Amino acid sequence: MQYQNSLAYAKQQDKEDKISYLRNRFHIPKDKNGDDWLYFTGNSLGLQPKSTKEYINQELEDWANLGVEGHFEAKNPWLNYHELLTDKMARIVGAKPIEVVVMNTLTTNLHLLMVSFYRPTKAKYKIVIESDAFPSDRYAVQSQLKFHGFSEDDVIEWKPRKDEVLLRIEDLEQIVSEQGNEIALLLIGGVNYYTGQFLDIKKIAEIGHSKKCIVGIDLAHGAGNIQPNLHDSGVDFAAWCTYKYLNAGPGSLAGLFVHEKHAKNKDLPRFAGWWNHNKETRFNMRQPFDVMQGAEGWQLSNPPILSMAAIKASLDMFDEVGMDSLRDKSEKLTGYFEFLINEINSENIKIITPSNPKERGCQLSIQVKNADKSLHKKLTENNIITDWREPDVIRCAPVPMFTSFEDVYRMVSILKDLL
Repeated sequence: MQYQNSLAYAKQQDKEDKISYLRNRFHIPKDKNGDDWLYFTGNSLGLQPKSTKEYINQELEDWANLGVEGHFEAKNPWLNYHELLTDKMARIVGAKPIEVVVMNTLTTNLHLLMVSFYRPTKAKYKIVIESDAFPSDRYAVQSQLKFHGFSEDDVIEWKPRKDEVLLRIEDLEQIVSEQGNEIALLLIGGVNYYTGQFLDIKKIAEIGHSKKCIVGIDLAHGAGNIQPNLHDSGVDFAAWCTYKYLNAGPGSLAGLFVHEKHAKNKDLPRFAGWWNHNKETRFNMRQPFDVMQGAEGWQLSNPPILSMAAIKASLDMFDEVGMDSLRDKSEKLTGYFEFLINEINSENIKIITPSNPKERGCQLSIQVKNADKSLHKKLTENNIITDWREPDVIRCAPVPMFTSFEDVYRMVSILKDLL
């Protein structure tokens, strides 16, 4: 696109934006004068859809009026409530419904998946992660290694090259080619939390599988942001949260994916509970455990309905507009953001996120010279909400559902004045 550095251009883009109406469906925090914040941190916590309260109130009313009978008689019966989310969540991540379930939280799901898919032997036991993986992922794999009697040092790091910040897929190929006979699992963040780099998930799966390694993906910064096409990618499993780009509220439930090729394998080791037992005989109580097929076979307990109601409110909106439209706007919006920042031409900041729109989501990571955190503080004082990640990056995410081109223009205009 031929972008222009002017408010008039930004307003015209908003006028031509076919999904700009979505912004009015969100609560936008306001300053003391009643003006909207410039909210660029949907990559950390998405804003609340205005419909969320209505969806949650429906369940509160049914609980008040029906008590335990709400499991069967509620407007949305609680017994199978999670099934109301499955198809829509599957469309967001490019999966088949049998491959997806909403349950637990992200790191909990990763551990449950590793119970099944990290099966180390004396010869093949190491785990590959990115060198700058999100800390929770690192802690999870380290604890799995220790649990199985190995060392934290048995983590292999996929690192950027010297004086670079982004990962190169050919370096992962080399790691697996040289050490694949010792590697049991690759657990990689699909979109890196720090740089915003969107990695080639399908290629990662091919690399791992070439040496008979299991491949798992953390999509915390991917779900609702990029289109991972999980089924076609061939990865064995994935997990993601819903409080970032999926706008389901702080600490909301997570998503889990297990590829269809594993759906009917009842011999996979796993933890068991009431809710991954065959639902046709679940209430017969005294039946031997009979695991459900597909991703539902990793559930343990009946789900928290109030959190699921918030997720349903968001997923209904996603399903209405579709990921194709969201990605189309996102590429244009983040491209405009990148263009405006580059127009500043300041030595004090540098974008470290890939410039290729196909290698990033909506987030741009702005590296600040000399790790000057005061710039982030000044942005916040001007009601521009971003987040700082140590040691020297301000993460900014113009989320296509509720961020306008005018927001982006105003944000960069203030940023320029602060530099």
